[in-house]
Amino acid sequence: MTVETTAAAELLGLFPPGSRVDADGELVVAGCRLADLADAWGTPLYVVDETAVRAQVRRLRQALEDRWQGSRMVFASKAFPCTAMYRLMADEGIGVDVAGAGELVMALAGGIDPARIVVHGNAKTTAELRLAVEAGVGLIVIDNTDDIDRLEELVSSEQSVLVRVIPGVRPDTYEAVATGQAGSKFGLPVPAARAAIARLRHSDKLRVEGVHAHIGSQILATEPYAREVEAIAGLGDFATYNLGGGLGVRYTYTDDPPSPEHWIEVLTEAARRHLPRDAELIIEPGRMLVAPFGVTVYRVVSVKGDDPRFVAVDGGMADNMEVALYGQRFEATVTSRVGGGSSVELVGRHCESGDRLISGVPLRDPRPGDLVAVAATGAYCYTMANNYNGAMRPPVVFCADGVPRLVVRRETHADFLSRDVASS
Repeated sequence: MTVETTAAAELLGLFPPGSRVDADGELVVAGCRLADLADAWGTPLYVVDETAVRAQVRRLRQALEDRWQGSRMVFASKAFPCTAMYRLMADEGIGVDVAGAGELVMALAGGIDPARIVVHGNAKTTAELRLAVEAGVGLIVIDNTDDIDRLEELVSSEQSVLVRVIPGVRPDTYEAVATGQAGSKFGLPVPAARAAIARLRHSDKLRVEGVHAHIGSQILATEPYAREVEAIAGLGDFATYNLGGGLGVRYTYTDDPPSPEHWIEVLTEAARRHLPRDAELIIEPGRMLVAPFGVTVYRVVSVKGDDPRFVAVDGGMADNMEVALYGQRFEATVTSRVGGGSSVELVGRHCESGDRLISGVPLRDPRPGDLVAVAATGAYCYTMANNYNGAMRPPVVFCADGVPRLVVRRETHADFLSRDVASS
């Protein structure tokens, strides 16, 4: 077996299940040649293995149901908020959480049952809360006492709520995505949470169903989750405990995340020790449902230099902000020469020195015109896509069993101009 073959096999393990190299040497994901998708819809391009996402949803839902009677899963939709993804989750029979009016509108358009929607946010406006109440969402998470004040004014009959608690747990993850530690902008410290719960219990409009906690994202250990459950248990017995999400995924070769089953086992074991047996448990996975099953395809524009050697593509920080925000490492390959190669700096086209997609990534003989595929971009890349330097946000193609379908079209220059107000 050649070095290139070994490298290709290792690399393919980071792409969606079943990814392979065809007889022509081209990378195939979800039964579709990435080169064919790029020819049809251009680059940059987000590709999602729809079948794999559905399988992952079913895997986690079954693992939770097997371990806790009276439980449910909702998709943390900020990970990939497009109408087609909401429709997929509706088809699979799970709810979603939303953190803004736009996500709520898309969830409703995607056919999510409002009763299965959980509304989050540390700064929910009156307009957003009104939209949620009028839509009939199942749960609104109270993040501060101002939420209570606004909802008391907006709700005419009754609205179920949870109180978000800061459990005082700091997992080993990036600072930008840690949310459970003291000083977090999300939720209330335990004493303030107790006071909010006491106030809500005297409300004739807001029904406090329980508490919510979320300690962060891209967490590669399960022990902090057991501490989270123990921390919120001290607030008392409730009908519902929302334990959040945040389990990490494999972005690069050295990542070794726990399995979803092990994560759920840790949560439910802690719940059995500390929470009422008849309580409803809610989990909110986001990244782990979509990240491993997305790929971004670029076209090489320029190759220059020797030390370092810069390979510049037609995208960058306008379609992947995870690198600039918290230094997430990704892996990539030339789609027609998979695996192996010399170390290069894979950089974007945007006017920032920080626009480096992957530093020190092996690429085999990259040339202008080649396609480069970056693995594990199914979470937050589409979410945070932007128009820096006038970049047009990329299209999204869902692939299932070799059949691609466009679910989000590429933004156009006409879209840019459509929001301008002409001056007289």
